[in-house]
Amino acid sequence: MKSFESKIRAHALKNALSHEGKAQAGSVISAMFNEGMKKEDVKKYVKDINKTVGEINKLSLEQQTAEFEKLKNIISERHGREGLEELPNVGKKGVVMRFAPSPSGPMHIGHAATACISFLYVKKYGGKFYFRIEDTNPENIYPPAYKMLEDESKWLFDGIAKIQIQSSHMNRYYDYAEKLINKKAAYVCTCPAEQFKKYAETQKECPCRNLSVKENSERWKKMLDKTRKGYSEGDAVLRFKSEQGMKEKNPAMRDFPLARINLTKHPLQGTKYRVWPLMNLAVAIDDIEDKMTHVIRAKDHRDNAKRQEMIFKALGKEKQFPWTAFLGRYHFKDMELSTSQMRKDIEAGKFKGWDDKRLPTLASLKKQGYKSQAFWRFAGRVGLSENDKVMDRKEYFTLLDSFNRQ
Repeated sequence: MKSFESKIRAHALKNALSHEGKAQAGSVISAMFNEGMKKEDVKKYVKDINKTVGEINKLSLEQQTAEFEKLKNIISERHGREGLEELPNVGKKGVVMRFAPSPSGPMHIGHAATACISFLYVKKYGGKFYFRIEDTNPENIYPPAYKMLEDESKWLFDGIAKIQIQSSHMNRYYDYAEKLINKKAAYVCTCPAEQFKKYAETQKECPCRNLSVKENSERWKKMLDKTRKGYSEGDAVLRFKSEQGMKEKNPAMRDFPLARINLTKHPLQGTKYRVWPLMNLAVAIDDIEDKMTHVIRAKDHRDNAKRQEMIFKALGKEKQFPWTAFLGRYHFKDMELSTSQMRKDIEAGKFKGWDDKRLPTLASLKKQGYKSQAFWRFAGRVGLSENDKVMDRKEYFTLLDSFNRQ
């Protein structure tokens, strides 16, 4: 067996023994970066890694233990917290990472499970951790959430997170929107939404796509114009000009929207702005400005990550695009994690408030005596894995109680 293949098998065995006999391919891939594997080599080895993981998972714990004892000395020792795989491309100054909730409500256990992994890596390597409140959709904001999220960030992340509010970056987004227009990488589309949808489905170009930079700049000004001369809500959308246009294989990449007119009054900005960036523009620009190095996010954001990478490339920042890993989703069988639903239940009198002990919110668990370190331990135990996790309330709290006692 070749040396590199042996190391793959050794890491798969080690990962399996750390997770009750079930190795995870994503964790093995991350571990192999510590053995010298480059990002561009992943496609070359992923088939072998998946095959090896499948073989390992068929073995009993006793068989895994016996085989690992024979191979454990050929792999590099990881330093730092147990359960955390090494990250590639870590510089001398450490890493710059983020967690970005929406102010639609306070944080709950699902947020903590995802956010704490990035936080732990910043603690491990040093660097910066941003807690970015994504509030550029005025229609989906629960005003008390700003203060709740800020307090929860200070508690959960030991006070090291730098708190940002996206709506305070509006001029930054406008500047980059103009840069994209000038680079012929964005255009203002005035086609009705249903008509554009038909263009995308039939892979025909929108007539607005081939307008000159001058015409798009004039249209952009009309989007921003608050007078009667400006566009009305729904009349125009700033779109990204994908390289392949409507021929992109993935429909989600076909000239996706970047910004829209939304006249809903914003809790912090009032009516100061009428054009609001959509998530992919705001996130990409903030990641550029904050010099983000590594991003860990839920795997249902895979398409969004690709869109953001396209924006980086259009701006000549492709080398700055952060290394990205994806996490599986948590499915809690008997716990409601929708903050919108929790809010309705609170308003209906079903619960006393966000800190009601029956709710899986951080406000509730903190009040019950849980420590932030318990959530760190939970995240560290799971590590990087794209596998979805199904848990019931009893199983989750058995684990959390154990970590809290530690």
